[in-house]
Amino acid sequence: MFGIFQFIRGKLRLGDAKMGIFTRFFKNNRDKLADRHMSEPSGEKEVQCSRRLSENVTYILDAFHQTNDLKIRVLKKGDAALLYFESLAEHEKIHEKIFAPLEMGHTDDVFQLPNAKKTSDLEEAVRTLLRGHAIYMEEGKKEISQFSVTSSFGRTPEEPQNEKVVRGAHDGFVENMMTNINLIRKRVEHRDLTIKYFKLGKKTNTNVSVIYMDGIADPTLVQEIETRLHSVDSDMIHSPGHVEEFIEDQSNSPFPQMLNTERPDRVAANLVEGRVAIMSEGSPTTLIAPATFFMFYQAPDDYNMRWFTGTFVRLIRLFSFIIAIGLPAFYIAVVSFHFEVIPDELIIPVKASINEIAYPPILEALVMVIIIELIREAGIRLPAPIGQTIGIVGGLVIGDAVVRAGLVSNLMVIVVALTAIASFVVPSNELSTALRLLTFPLIILAGTLGFIGIVFGMLIILTHLTRLHSFGVPYFAPLAPLSLVDLKDTFVRLPMFMMKLRPKDAHALKPVTLDPSREWKNGDEQNQSKQGSPEERTSSTKDREQ
Repeated sequence: MFGIFQFIRGKLRLGDAKMGIFTRFFKNNRDKLADRHMSEPSGEKEVQCSRRLSENVTYILDAFHQTNDLKIRVLKKGDAALLYFESLAEHEKIHEKIFAPLEMGHTDDVFQLPNAKKTSDLEEAVRTLLRGHAIYMEEGKKEISQFSVTSSFGRTPEEPQNEKVVRGAHDGFVENMMTNINLIRKRVEHRDLTIKYFKLGKKTNTNVSVIYMDGIADPTLVQEIETRLHSVDSDMIHSPGHVEEFIEDQSNSPFPQMLNTERPDRVAANLVEGRVAIMSEGSPTTLIAPATFFMFYQAPDDYNMRWFTGTFVRLIRLFSFIIAIGLPAFYIAVVSFHFEVIPDELIIPVKASINEIAYPPILEALVMVIIIELIREAGIRLPAPIGQTIGIVGGLVIGDAVVRAGLVSNLMVIVVALTAIASFVVPSNELSTALRLLTFPLIILAGTLGFIGIVFGMLIILTHLTRLHSFGVPYFAPLAPLSLVDLKDTFVRLPMFMMKLRPKDAHALKPVTLDPSREWKNGDEQNQSKQGSPEERTSSTKDREQ
């Protein structure tokens, strides 16, 4: 026994004998990660535990290459050992789950503790250590007890900065996947809500979950997503952005084919419609598939306000799509090739504005668009107060200076500013970025071919949208192919009681989502017809009083 004790002390590499094994054991426990209890990869071969404690400890230490944050606590005078990562485990949980029951006399055997999970596989013990568990081994026993003592940390669910709403819920996803699933289950309290776990990344072992409503979501769609996830063979998967690039249909398209959101209410609504959500540990972003073009112009505010107000706001967003990609190109085509479309009253001011510029309008537009992108990137990367200052300085001071210096016309500044504002109206940051990228080829086509170039560019974009698919669903649905029933929530947002069917593009197994819910109105109308009009009831009351 004394030899085993000396062996374990040597493996700890204690530099200072005065520190002692217990002092080192309780040092530097501030890095925290969350335990997930995910399904484990099955690629490793099973390694049976030995009856010799020293051999088991040696195997685990060698598996982690003698890392210094793997701590070993010697118990029973060297006949037992408790192993855990000080960077993943929490000492309070170790005392609560292991030592407190022993001190209270509930049992003398650690293997008999009720919260212990037993195994005889050393490889499984290695994997559970990486999840923040503590493992307990004894001399002469071919068994390992595992205890969940993972430390946890995280921020509170706050409203996403890039998806703010005026009315509705003001919470959002966080970096803890279990917390995110909790937020979804609180909104969808139904037994059909199904969650499946995956491990992606051969080195990172990132936890990924697929969430859907069983009985509503198309099983073919779920199976296709699972097949694509299983095919991912990469060393590193850190975020949903990595997953999206591996499983999307057309990676060369500028348009996003999966909806990104950090709002639980938006995810819950899409799940009930029959779509599938994909979450990743360490990121608040959730992927929703399949996605269509018009989904990116829908916002939670549309369904929390009066339906005609929501329709008006949505039409403004859709109109902003045309402004964002076409306004600079239209201006360049007009001033370069088609002056005849300008009203007579505006010809002289426009001509006077552009005559003072030494280079052609196409170069002027490209320079201004690039400057706007520089200001935008600077505002994002800098701290919030400084970023706002950069926006003001860039928008006012630089804009006014370039106009006064004769480098850019004042009309071009107005056009580029309107274009930037229109691109920010889109509720989705991914689609907003795609629109800003499409501005450049349209500017070049307009500067070389005029209106003909704009028409060609728009036709190419429209053709690409109609040919694009997201997990087998047409990206430009319900326009291509045309579905008149689904137009009720595309350009307009009709009242909720009129949306009785789920969108066809979701391929839901149960198309009906709403039963008759305004029967009370028919009953009121029948009662009013029996009782007569208000004027008749008033006159009859007066007659009775007389």
